[in-house]
Amino acid sequence: MGARSAPPFSWPLAAAAGNWHRSGMEQQQKIAIVTGASRGLGAAMAEALGMRGFHIVAVARTVGALEELDDRIRAGGGSATLAPMDITLPEAMIQLVQAVTGRWGGCDLWVHAAIHAAQLSPAAQIDPRDMERSIAVNVAATHGLTVLIEPLLRARHGTALFLDDPRGGQPFFGAYGATKAAQIAFARSWQAETQRIGPRVIIDAPAPMPTATRARFFPGEDRSRLTPCRDEAARILASLSDLGG
Repeated sequence: MGARSAPPFSWPLAAAAGNWHRSGMEQQQKIAIVTGASRGLGAAMAEALGMRGFHIVAVARTVGALEELDDRIRAGGGSATLAPMDITLPEAMIQLVQAVTGRWGGCDLWVHAAIHAAQLSPAAQIDPRDMERSIAVNVAATHGLTVLIEPLLRARHGTALFLDDPRGGQPFFGAYGATKAAQIAFARSWQAETQRIGPRVIIDAPAPMPTATRARFFPGEDRSRLTPCRDEAARILASLSDLGG
């Protein structure tokens, strides 16, 4: 999809309501929504969850990468629904959540791995389009998705997982570092608010991995020293062993 500006996320919670029929089997199946599922840790989490028996709702903009992910999930014995969507478009996310609500009635896990990694730049020279896209993806869309997905998680006593990458305040990380820090600050507020009433909110700080995002930030780095995404996915899921599946 194009990089057009997204309107604010200001939808009523009722926007996620649906009236579709749900079978007993569909209601019992474990459901994981993975935003940013096409590559990197998001893809590794989707594959690992698929092997644990979760049905994966894989959200990303890149159709080809989603189809390759689907092949890997199915090869591992799992199943997936592909959602080639831009998370900054409210109408698309409303459609997504309505579909999940209608078919399964809720969600057991939301893994939010979607990120816009703006080009490194001196703070005063950041391209305004990069800053706008960073805010749209890393901050505004995170808020909008939380509005929509929280009722799905509450319906199944579910968990939301955010992935930290503390770059705030580092030289040349003005756009990425500031907006990623804002995303995690928002997640920590949600985490504090829901400790007693749910849903559970987990914030993990993965080890450095050989992702495309990191390659943009550290070109020429010895990637053999980095932790494979599959290993980090396994570690994270081990820490969330009560998810079942």
